Amino acid sequence: MTKAALVDAEALDEATLGVATPLSDLLVVDLSRILSGPCAAMILGDLGARVIKVERPGAGDDTRSWGPPFVASQEACVSTYFLSVNRNKESVVLDLKTRDGREALLELTRRADVVVENFRDGVLARLQLSHSELLEVNPRLIVLSISGFGHKGPDAARAGYDQIVQGEAGIMSVTGPGPGEPLKVGVPIGDVMAGLYGVVGVLAALRARAATGRGCVVRTSLLAALVASHTFQGTRWLVGGEIPQASGNHHPTVAPYGTYQCRDGVIQIAIGNDALWRRFAPLIDVDPADRRFGTNADRIAHQAELDDLMRQGVAKHDKTHWLSTLADQGIPAGNIKSIDEVYEDPQVQEQGLIIEMKHPSLGAMKLAGPPVSFDGMVRRAHAAPPMLGEHTRAILAWLDQPATQSAGPRHDGNETETNT
Repeated sequence: MTKAALVDAEALDEATLGVATPLSDLLVVDLSRILSGPCAAMILGDLGARVIKVERPGAGDDTRSWGPPFVASQEACVSTYFLSVNRNKESVVLDLKTRDGREALLELTRRADVVVENFRDGVLARLQLSHSELLEVNPRLIVLSISGFGHKGPDAARAGYDQIVQGEAGIMSVTGPGPGEPLKVGVPIGDVMAGLYGVVGVLAALRARAATGRGCVVRTSLLAALVASHTFQGTRWLVGGEIPQASGNHHPTVAPYGTYQCRDGVIQIAIGNDALWRRFAPLIDVDPADRRFGTNADRIAHQAELDDLMRQGVAKHDKTHWLSTLADQGIPAGNIKSIDEVYEDPQVQEQGLIIEMKHPSLGAMKLAGPPVSFDGMVRRAHAAPPMLGEHTRAILAWLDQPATQSAGPRHDGNETETNT
């Protein structure tokens, strides 16, 4: 093929590529609430799947009431928390304690490829919607089940709120200004990582289903996800016999690597190898041949002396000087931005990490966008997080029709809420 014959994918008509996302033929039923499950379902929606969020009558997902902040219009008051993990979904209200609600869910299950749930142990069984009952209705179904502490063991029945599990999983013990001063991560990292690992499991299960024709239950937990995130902190103990402790904004095994006070603010500097150190040392008036600091192991052994020199050297200039100088030398360094500064950053905008959409009640809005893109594939548009029961009528009407092999028609709003 000649160069002239090549077609720029972004220039193709939206109707051609708009639904050509990797999972566009899949139907996901999202029974989950709060964050880990909704995050997993949203990722599947970002990848093209049709996602139907099943919510309880009246209140819906717990996070619909988590605020302030709320965003209000004449028609509704919406939690910004809910908006963060529920884009690209439709909302149907079903009362699963009733026969009609249960039958509607089972019909959804018959048509679904994936069901996502994060109920406490035993809840689905009491509703006669256990994993085995769902798989009996649809043997090709993939069930993603996310718990707080795992599905077996002495803590299996415990509720899994992110901050609680951050503490139990050791994350808080290595986060904070120093030993004995535990601090949680500023975002619900356990929920997010459990959602991500859950999606990885779902994609693997879908690959296996293509070969075997049968579905399965995929299990993960906040505890499992956070323990998996320990990386070098875990091996410090398991292999090295050393119990990690919080070290503030400085790396516990690499030096110098952390935050440093300039004349007009704080920056981060990361000297990840000895070659970088040899380029950096003269900038703070340190002899690169000084034997105290020749290797990373030397620098760790003389950490206190190095920290003093770093403080004195970095404080001589302002942030602009340091960021420019370090960039010129190829030395990793960076600012510490506030959230508003992040979303104003041209790099963030260029990566498409902010998406625009129209909410049925709030109108035009911006949200953080999906972090994965595919060459040659573009999504027609992202759908705003739905109002409670926004698509109930349309979805129930679809369920009354004969099932097909497709994910079914997608609805983009303005439906009247109906409780079943």
